[in-house]
Amino acid sequence: MDIKTIAPDLSVSPQITPQDVGVAAGQGFRAVIINRPDGETSDQPGQREIAEAARRHGLEVRYVPVVPGNVTDADVEAFARAMRDLPAPALAFCRSGTRSATLWALSQAGHLSTDAILKTTRAAGYDLEGLRARLDARDKAAAGETGPVKSHDVVIIGGGAAGVSTAASILRRRKGVDIAIIEPRTEHYYQPGWTLVGGGVFKREQTERQMASLIPKGVQWVRAACAGFAPERNQVILEDGERVGYKVLVVAPGLKLDWDAIDGLKETLGRNGVTSNYLFDMASYTWELVQSLKGGRALFTQPPMPIKCAGAPQKAMYLACDAWRRRGVLKDIEVAFHNAGGALFGVKDYVPALMEYVERYGIDLCFNETLVAVDGPARTAYFDVKDGDGRVSRQARAFDMLHVCPPQTSLDFVKASPLANDAGWVDVDGETLQHTKYGNVFGLGDAGSTPNAKTAAAVRKQAPVAAHNVLCALDGKAPNAVYNGYGSCPLTVERGKIVLAEFAYGGKLDPTFPRWALDGTKPSRAAWFLKEKMLPGIYFNQMLRGDETLARPKLLPHRPAAHEAQEACDFSGTPSKAA
Repeated sequence: MDIKTIAPDLSVSPQITPQDVGVAAGQGFRAVIINRPDGETSDQPGQREIAEAARRHGLEVRYVPVVPGNVTDADVEAFARAMRDLPAPALAFCRSGTRSATLWALSQAGHLSTDAILKTTRAAGYDLEGLRARLDARDKAAAGETGPVKSHDVVIIGGGAAGVSTAASILRRRKGVDIAIIEPRTEHYYQPGWTLVGGGVFKREQTERQMASLIPKGVQWVRAACAGFAPERNQVILEDGERVGYKVLVVAPGLKLDWDAIDGLKETLGRNGVTSNYLFDMASYTWELVQSLKGGRALFTQPPMPIKCAGAPQKAMYLACDAWRRRGVLKDIEVAFHNAGGALFGVKDYVPALMEYVERYGIDLCFNETLVAVDGPARTAYFDVKDGDGRVSRQARAFDMLHVCPPQTSLDFVKASPLANDAGWVDVDGETLQHTKYGNVFGLGDAGSTPNAKTAAAVRKQAPVAAHNVLCALDGKAPNAVYNGYGSCPLTVERGKIVLAEFAYGGKLDPTFPRWALDGTKPSRAAWFLKEKMLPGIYFNQMLRGDETLARPKLLPHRPAAHEAQEACDFSGTPSKAA
């Protein structure tokens, strides 16, 4: 097989046999596009034979036959549609590979320059200079519809922990990569610190930095909001309608705190004793309420999963209880934890230590209770309570203080996009973070579909994986860095002690330190020191700068692939620095 890599999501070759299909599957291809019509020669395998072999090996297949010397616009659109529909990477073939390369070239006109397209195909062994006039015409037609499109090697959606860390890790590996971060905000927040603001340990100013000071040097900051995606054209769409092109896309915009999902909450948030550590402006109000409360009822809520940092709702509760205990008023305060789920914490190894504090503080655990409405002036919260038979009843609870963790969903522009799964999250492979359909798209952080805890600690392990695999995609290689689902939740059970929960996929314990040095299943002062004194610096000075100490990704051996034997090239045809 003489396979030539054209782009991260496509390689082309001359005629293949049914036996070659198995080889292609072993090299990591996930789809086959047949561009040669049946019957061109007597010894040519039929498209049905190829399709049957592809299906036996788990590959999807599309028949887009093209007559030699007559590649029509309809053929180009059919090919582009196949590229959109099929999982990547795909292998397209005809008699020599020229028709397949031609279809790709014409499908790219409008978001890659004619020179870049021709240079890329020439590097793969296909001189398509004769297409220049047609490529220029298609490029002008597309520009007339959408205006000129500026393109980058890598476009990153989101300037939060995931986006900035990934950009920094890419540049640590390869200087000079053309990266753009699309982010409208001018401030960047260290959100894990808001728990300590609500506990009177940090000032909220300690958790804020100017975005401009954190964007890695050499990265273009596009101060705009993303409104949508056009992955079939390798473009993102901004709120003003402008389009930005990419070779590889990284989607890391975070998630949506859905305050509107709880009736009456937005109107009373920040007054009437209603607060939340999930907002920069509100965490300090939590501490004000804790300091002023001398008696009555304090309610803490947790919505259905997934949420950012599943332990955060109870962290706020433990720190408040500890402060009340120190002041001698805890005995006069009725504390209840209303959890929409059925367990205190998702990883059972940490529950015994947490239960000791639940009992010490006299907390009433109310499982299967979901906050649905708040009447602030009346200081009443309403819960949908599910009983053992699955019946749901609406119940009211009076409060003097209410700490709310809001329901959380995917952002609207992600949910409505072709990148989303049925639940609205960016649909990525749980190990490589590569999109399941578009091979030059990656997703990480809170927006991703990976079934891990949505924490900054998870991002610290995901960003190096994404960075490595983005460069693999730029070089036309299969991604081989893997993420094991690591997440961490430093559970602040009292001021000065933390239960350091660290776990991977399936709830498997995944501690950073040996147990003799720090046993995360037990509360410790060492874990508190790590949280209070070390983690902010690690976040701002290491993680966001691309320093991967204790976070280097695991690399699997690259599967031997014929299309990787040639010199690795980027989209412009220039040999990559990694080659």
